[in-house]
Amino acid sequence: MPVTTDVNSIPFSATPFSATLRASTRTVHERANHSAYMNALLGNELTLAGYTQLAIQYYFIYQAIEEVSDTMAGDGTGREFVFDELRRLPKLETDLAFLVGPDWRETIRPLAATGSYVRRIHEASVWAGDYVAHHYTRYLGDIAGGRVIRRLLATNYGVIDEGALFYRFDEIGSAPAFRDRYRAKLDAAPWNETDRARVVDETLIAFECNVAVFAELADGMHRYQAA
Repeated sequence: MPVTTDVNSIPFSATPFSATLRASTRTVHERANHSAYMNALLGNELTLAGYTQLAIQYYFIYQAIEEVSDTMAGDGTGREFVFDELRRLPKLETDLAFLVGPDWRETIRPLAATGSYVRRIHEASVWAGDYVAHHYTRYLGDIAGGRVIRRLLATNYGVIDEGALFYRFDEIGSAPAFRDRYRAKLDAAPWNETDRARVVDETLIAFECNVAVFAELADGMHRYQAA
């Protein structure tokens, strides 16, 4: 997958690593946020079934990340980024039972792009830094942007509790305070400049994985156009 930022041009020692990581991924982050699928969803152009397709893909993605989180609990660096209060899988299971029905486990399938994303998570996460790259990309993004989709689900579809639990982060307390704590852990991680460049590279790949999922969702969203 293409990496669009020249990390060799970034003075890692000049700024906190969390700031470097954010700046290095800004362009691909914007591409993900403004994908055709997300524009349609946020533009009120899709039915609830159209949103459900995203929730289904998130189930497979978070299943992979949280499986890796379990293995990282014994890693000196990785365990610093294992937060039980962040776990999304139980909430997604409840949401999908509401959105899809009681037989959701037997009926949902990952898209091809999702399957590639899941494989990348497992393959890359043999090293804590690569695990953190995928963890950071998804969880901090959901904390920051989840309120928008949660409000959309309530306003457009009347979905407030079950069906929208994925976007509730009550367990973390103050979201800004949690993000500050997370960024402090990024800054304190024992990575040299080569390691940090590798984390940036993998974070860019993680964003590209998300872009690919959104692109495949867009290919099928004509089936879920709102009237």
